[in-house]
Formats: sequence, C-alpha cells, structure tokens
Amino acid sequence: MASNLWSEEQFSCPVCLEILKDPITTACGHSYCMGCIKNCWDQTDHTGVYSCPQCRETFTPRPVLRRNTMLAEVVEKFKKTGINPPPVQSYAGPSDVSCDVCTGRNFKAVKSCLTCLASYCEIHIKPHYEAAALKRHKLVNATGNLEQKLCAEHQKVLEVFCRTDQTCICLLCADKKHKPHDTVSSETERAEKQTQLGEKQREIQQKIQERLRELKLLKQALESIKRSARKEIKESKKIFNELIRSIEKIRSEVTELIGANEKAAVNQAEGFMKKLEQEIAELRRRNAELKQLSETEDHIHFLQNFKSLCAPLEAGDLPSIIANSDISFGAVRKAVSELKDHIEDFCKGELVKISVNETTFYTLRPVSSDIVINVDEFGAHNLQAAESRTRAEFLKYSCQLTLDPNTANKYLWLSEGNRKVTCKEETQSYPDHPDRFDYWEQVLCREGLSGTRCYWEIEYSLVGTCIGVTYKGISTKARDGSCGLGNNDKSWGLYCFGSSYTARHSSDDIMKFGPDCHRIGVYLDFNAGTLSFYIVSSDKITLMHRFQTTFTEPLYPGFYLPFHNPSADDNSVSLVSPNLFCAEDIHGMS
Repeated sequence: MASNLWSEEQFSCPVCLEILKDPITTACGHSYCMGCIKNCWDQTDHTGVYSCPQCRETFTPRPVLRRNTMLAEVVEKFKKTGINPPPVQSYAGPSDVSCDVCTGRNFKAVKSCLTCLASYCEIHIKPHYEAAALKRHKLVNATGNLEQKLCAEHQKVLEVFCRTDQTCICLLCADKKHKPHDTVSSETERAEKQTQLGEKQREIQQKIQERLRELKLLKQALESIKRSARKEIKESKKIFNELIRSIEKIRSEVTELIGANEKAAVNQAEGFMKKLEQEIAELRRRNAELKQLSETEDHIHFLQNFKSLCAPLEAGDLPSIIANSDISFGAVRKAVSELKDHIEDFCKGELVKISVNETTFYTLRPVSSDIVINVDEFGAHNLQAAESRTRAEFLKYSCQLTLDPNTANKYLWLSEGNRKVTCKEETQSYPDHPDRFDYWEQVLCREGLSGTRCYWEIEYSLVGTCIGVTYKGISTKARDGSCGLGNNDKSWGLYCFGSSYTARHSSDDIMKFGPDCHRIGVYLDFNAGTLSFYIVSSDKITLMHRFQTTFTEPLYPGFYLPFHNPSADDNSVSLVSPNLFCAEDIHGMS
C-alpha cells in the first residue's frame, strides 16, 4: 500500500539524495538528514548566516536542530513496506554534473574526459579504463561547461597558455597565430600562478590576523573603560555621601558625566568593532574563494578565474588601529575630596560651580592613516588642573643603578659595567646563588630604593620586555610564572608590546595604549607610594601608568627579557643616562 501512496523521492534528502536519516524539518518546511544540514551550516559558520539549500531562505542566528519524530516514523514505515528503487544516491542533483550518456534520469558524473569533451557516471566511465584507445584520453574530476575548454576557432582542446596575450589557446593557435608569442603549457603556467595564489592567500590571512588583533585590543580598551567607569562612580558616590545637602547637585553632575563619557566611548568603540568584524568576514569570504580556486584540478578554470580573484585588495574604509588609552578617574576623586575639605567656604556664600568639559575619546585621522584612540582622564577642567610635568623636573631625582650578576638568569649576559643585559642562545657560566633566577630570563639591580624619590630611564629592543621593581623576597626558583615581575604581590611591572603596554601587579592586568617607544622613564616616590612609568621622547615625557600603593620594604629595579628571538641582532635592555639623552637631542636639534 505504501508504495502506491508514496514515492521513494518524497523521502530523499535533497543534499545526499538518500533516504532521510534522523530527519529534521527547517522553519521553511524542507526536510533533511540531520547530519547533512549540520555539515552544510558548519561550512557557513564564519559568515553567521544560514540558509536552506533548497529555497535559500536565510536564518540568523543558527537554528537549533531537532529530530522530526513523526516524519522519522513515516520514513521507517516506508522502508519496511516500500519498493526498492534504483540507487538514488548516484542520481545527479541540481548542483551536480550529470552523465552525458545516461538516458532517462541521469546519474551523477564522476569523471569528465577532456578528449571526448563529455562527462561520465561510474557505469559509463568504465570503457575509458578498459579500452586501450580510450585509456590515452585525459580524465579529470567531473566538471561542467566543457565547451569552454575548446578553442572557438579550431574546436580543439585548450592546452597552451599564451603569456603575451594572457589567454588559453589550442595547439593550432600556438603553431600559427601565436607562434612568435611566449607560450607554455597550461600545467606550467598553472604552477607559476599557483605560487602567486599562495602569496595572495598568505597576504589575506595576515590581514585577517592583523584585524583580529586590532579587534582584540579594541575590546580590551573598551573593557578597561567600563571597569574604570564603574569603579570611579562607586568611589565618587562614597565621597559625596559624606557631604552636606548643599553639594548634592554637584555629586549628581559628576556621576552623570562619568556615565555620559562611558556611553560615548562605548558607542564609538562598538562602531569600530562592527566595521572590523565586517571587514574580517569579507576577507574570509575572499580567502575561501581563493582556496577553492587553489584546489581545483581544472587548469583552464583556474587560469580563467585567476585574474579576477587575485585582483589587488581594495582599500578598506577602516584603517589600521593604534590604540592609545590612558584611562584614569583620579582627577574627579581628588577634586571632590578637596571640595569636602572646603565646605565651610562654600557655606559662607562663595559661589562655586563645577563644570566638566566634554571629553574626547576617539580621534579619527583621514582614511589611509592610522586611527588614534585617545582616552583622556575622566575629570573636570575646573575641578583640578591637569598634571603638567616636564622631563627636566625628574632629572634632579636621577639615580645610578647597576645590575646584580648574582640575580641574572644563565641566558642573560651583562656588559658595559653591568648596566646592559643581553639575551643570548648560549648560556653564561654563573655560579649557583640563592638570588639567581633559574627559569625566568630576569635580572635585578644591586641597589635597593626606599624612603626617597628616584628616577631612571631604560632603553629596550625586545617586544615583550618587562620593566619593573620588586621586593627582595620575590621567588627566584619557581618554574611557573609566579616569579615574573608583576605576577605576584611583591612586584610591579610594565610589559611593552610595541604600541600596547600592560601594567601588572599580582597578575592583575591593566591595558594601556600609546606610541611605539623604546625608552621608558620610571619615577618612584617611595613615601608617597607611587610608581610611575613614562614614555620618553627628548625633553618630553608622557605618563603611561601609575601604581598607587603603600611600600613596606626596599624596592629593587628589575627586567625581564623574553627568550622568543635570541638570534636577533640586539636583544638587550640598558640603564641609560637621562642627561646624555637630553644633551644629544638638543645637539641634534641645533
């Protein structure tokens, strides 16, 4: 009975053309094997858009697949009562190349013959494997549009590539019209173009990785802004709760300011993130097309599509990003505390109005230039004057430091009077010492700093170098990262990664963004409990990060040199003389 009511095709999966296995039904009403539709959608995961292979209706997000139990029961009954039809798994589908010899419903072709210019299924291809005359024919995986493989003038197979005219030709064309031209076999030209294709793929893959890194940095900057905003709102409210009713309005204004600036930063950052994600998706699509072209066995198809797919990449609307973020809300907190100390003056009738200027979070340069993200301090122009310090102010606190050989890791070599350390592949024969770092490429200075103000400058060449200070009790024998500068509660460090920096203490990271600079100034005010890191450029210094704490014992400056490129020309960190740096710059400027 079932065979009279239902046909076998009604219960076939449109993808594999077999009887449905674990059938599911999409929202558009079409049914598939669960495994088939999952494989289809897995291939489009990178786009985030999923479509029905039959009607092309799209779904976002990816639908959850559930087994159609009713349809599964019907299919099982059909299997038990239905007839056994021909092997439908061999029938040609809409996207398959069909056999040119089959009559009636065509089977799917498995090979195409470039000599016969025809495609054959598994049955009709057998003569090409058995007949001696046909064995000399050139077979390739089944491909359509075989007429495009013929010369329009001579109706001969295109086997030659004319480099002069950049076109595929037949042997007759090569012997006549193109005889004086530079011609090679299609296989030879394919091999050369394949190399160019690989270079183009690597270029796109590198671009994808660059954009992913930029997206990651932008997300980290956004999270830093959010965390700082939440923290400062909480601190500001705590201070304002201690004030009298007359300054309630001021508390509200400052709180609203922080929220408004956070919202502005979030809105613009999310816009950049969206553009980056769109560009990454487009690059991935282009890369997929190049990969598909790279893997085709059809030389002619490859050559005919190579030029269009390997055209130069268009300049994106969104340039490279250099994140420059120094988010701090200390100005608001300090200003509010000062207001609290002067409440009596306010009560005597002095009119005080705190106005907060709008803060610029993102500054865009013209397209083809870099994006600079400037995250200024959340703070008021009239609340507190911005810190204005020149490099000359710090030079009077300059201190002479020397590296301690008893702490140097065996891969670190000291020179220039123990004021320079270099990371090398060969080890140094240092004697055993309890202060030596056995597993981390670190070294400390001899001098312990306490009860005073000190300033020193460092030049480094390695990306990933850490500049910091530590108590004497830091672990030196641990194999894991617990002995690294900033990875514990006994040390503070700044890790330098080109245009990004990470301030670290007790493994808590604070991302900072600024110009790529290889000279860092460090200012320690031991009694005030501040440790500040500055980017140094001639007589100008830019604050990168400041730690605020209470120091309980002497601090020893130290350095970590990453071992990722010991064969480079200069893998070093140097303690330099600030005065010499300044004098050289002044001399150069004159």
